[in-house]
Amino acid sequence: SGLLSVPFPFSRFSLPLFHSVMRSVFFPATELTCLIESISTNNPRIEWKKIKNGVSSFVYSQNKITGDLENRAQLIEPANILIFKTTRSDTAEYRCEVTAIDDQKDFDEILISLEVRVKPVVPRCSVPEAVKVGTSTELRCLENFPLPQDPKNSAKFANSSYSINPDTGGLKFRRVRKEDAGEYYCQAKNDAGHAQCPTQIMEVYDVDILGIFLKVFGAVVAFLCLAFSICYSYKRGCFHKKALMEGYKSLTF
Repeated sequence: SGLLSVPFPFSRFSLPLFHSVMRSVFFPATELTCLIESISTNNPRIEWKKIKNGVSSFVYSQNKITGDLENRAQLIEPANILIFKTTRSDTAEYRCEVTAIDDQKDFDEILISLEVRVKPVVPRCSVPEAVKVGTSTELRCLENFPLPQDPKNSAKFANSSYSINPDTGGLKFRRVRKEDAGEYYCQAKNDAGHAQCPTQIMEVYDVDILGIFLKVFGAVVAFLCLAFSICYSYKRGCFHKKALMEGYKSLTF
């Protein structure tokens, strides 16, 4: 049988090579497991290599942590590596190699793919406070959102006329309807968690044609009344008398 195995949730295996996949969340500690199943050699040589973009480098060699994991990890006997705080740069393949010169099978290795997921930050949202019926508008968001990409594929949003821009995170309405009024928020989500911006309200209003007509009509009536008053006063001689009185006062002084 092989020298190495991986515990649950990874199954036991017989080498030459076993490839397993791990997923870790940004910052929590992550343990890369390399169990020595059975061995006769007292002090086997254990080495860990990090493989990224086709380039391999030692992270554990000659009984010490080195390379990218130096001062950030430790070896847990007999051959596991504990990374204290995983970061996005730790995403790579890691190979555990064990050499046991006194065993019938003197070499074994496993390959582990580590994928570090980072929880999204709270997205920035921009929602217009009020929009007129029939016009177009766009709600902006930094990250992704929980709305269906195509509203026609959802019974809940079938009457909406929006489209989502996956590059800019914009939610665009081609023609706003009264039913589009409501509370909106943007949510960013991945395997590591989710985050969302505070809820914002968008109001949709109709064009009040009657109200506009009455305002314009009132303004016209007021103007006509003012013009009539001026003309009437002029015909009565009010402006002429006022001019004579001012001339009289100037002569008196």
